[in-house]
Amino acid sequence: MSLPQIVDSHCHLDFPDFDGQHAEIVARAAEAGVTRMVTICTKLRQEPQVRALAEAHGGVFYAAGTHPMSAAEEPLATVEELVSLADHPKFVGIGETGLDYHYTAESAATQQESLRIHIEAARQTGLPLIIHARDADDDMARILSDEHAAGAYACVMHCFSSTAALAEVALGLGFYLSMSGIAAFPRSKELREIFAAAPVERILVETDSPYLAPPPHRGKRNEPAYTAHTARVGAEVFDMAYEDFARQTGANFDRLFSKAAAWESAA
Repeated sequence: MSLPQIVDSHCHLDFPDFDGQHAEIVARAAEAGVTRMVTICTKLRQEPQVRALAEAHGGVFYAAGTHPMSAAEEPLATVEELVSLADHPKFVGIGETGLDYHYTAESAATQQESLRIHIEAARQTGLPLIIHARDADDDMARILSDEHAAGAYACVMHCFSSTAALAEVALGLGFYLSMSGIAAFPRSKELREIFAAAPVERILVETDSPYLAPPPHRGKRNEPAYTAHTARVGAEVFDMAYEDFARQTGANFDRLFSKAAAWESAA
């Protein structure tokens, strides 16, 4: 009997933690039922390396943008630069971008400018925006709402661990929330309640590996195979059979990341 298929909607395969191990990482993921993943480029100068990973592995797709914590130290992306990346058949999302005031509040203005550039690229390409939000809920809700009113775009709140208020705004705009290993931590009861209040049709799962490994691997290097652990917790949150939750989140991924679904269909 084959395992239910799971999608890791957000990982970082180009990080040094995985150097020289990509084939093994992808193989272990497949053994756990994680047959597709999106590896995320956080600095545009590293896009060629991330693209190469997607080209080398059938189930690996990629996205690129400037991470908010790097917004002040990297060249500001242009809309044209981001849009041009979408020519690649396995480039499926814009970002990650967003706001992070936890460590880098001093660059808030630059982060906001970068975020708006990425939003415009998402509008022009029709690809989903991938948002990182930490300790910036008010500004995040305001910018996402204002920009959506100016022109619709699709979006996922990656590794969602913010407030119920931001979740409500995001869901009200038609966006998706992604569960990471944080949602599986024993002390994350309030976060699980936020997810439980959301429509299951708007839920994705991810690792954000190499970070945030879920139990029983917490504190160790995370990897795409461990999406299955978070998905099992997600199934409990939504009172669903694991197989059904896997199928639902896969369908959600295909709906949001439609370019990845189209590539799979054509392959």
